[in-house]
Amino acid sequence: MTLAQLKGRKLDDDKLLPLALGAAIEVQAQVLAARGERSAAVDFLTKELATHRATSIRIRIQKNLHMLSLEGKPAPKLEGAPLPAGRPALLFFWAHWCPDCKMMAPALARLKKEYAAKGLAIIAPTQRYGYTRRGQDAAPAVEDEYIAALRKEHYAEILDVPAPINEENFRAYGASTTPTLVLIDAQGIVRMYHPGEMTYAELEPRVRQLFR
Repeated sequence: MTLAQLKGRKLDDDKLLPLALGAAIEVQAQVLAARGERSAAVDFLTKELATHRATSIRIRIQKNLHMLSLEGKPAPKLEGAPLPAGRPALLFFWAHWCPDCKMMAPALARLKKEYAAKGLAIIAPTQRYGYTRRGQDAAPAVEDEYIAALRKEHYAEILDVPAPINEENFRAYGASTTPTLVLIDAQGIVRMYHPGEMTYAELEPRVRQLFR
C-alpha cells in the first residue's frame, strides 16, 4: 500500500509514509530472520538500504541491518572522535531529549571508573535535532550550547569522554534508537550492537569479556 502511494510522490513529502514504509521493511526482515532465513533478511535490507539511502528511513534500515550482521565485523568509521587504536571502546549514542539516555549515566560512570585504567575508551556520539528544551527551534550554535549545558547537568561524571556531534555517525551506525550501545574490541571488531537502554548488570559482563 505504501509503495502504491509512492508512485505519485516522494517518500519524505509525507510525514506518515516514511513511518509506514520503514515499519514494513523492518517487520519483513524480522519475519525472514525468525524463519531462520538470516541471509535472505540481510540481502533484503541491503537492497532496501541502496534504494532508500537518500531518504529519512536510511538510518532505520541501517539499524536493522546492523542488528543482523554487524557483530563480528570491523566497526564503521567514527567522525569527530576516531576509535582508539589497540584499545576496546564503548560507544554510547545518545540524544539531548532522551530520558533513557540520562538513566544510563550512572552505569556509564561506573564502567568508566572500573575499566578506564584497563584501557576502555568511552565515546558518546550525539547529533543535532534542530531544537532545544520543549521543542524550541534552535540554530546549530544554540543547540550545541544546549548540548554542552545538558552534559554538565546529567553526565557530569563522564564529562571528559569525547562527545562528537555528527549526523553521519548516527547514519553509519544506524542509531535511530537512543541510546544505542556498541562494544568494539581492541582489534576494532564489533562485539555487541544493542539499540536501547541497558542496565549496569547487563552491560558490565559484556565489557568484561573484552579484557579476557
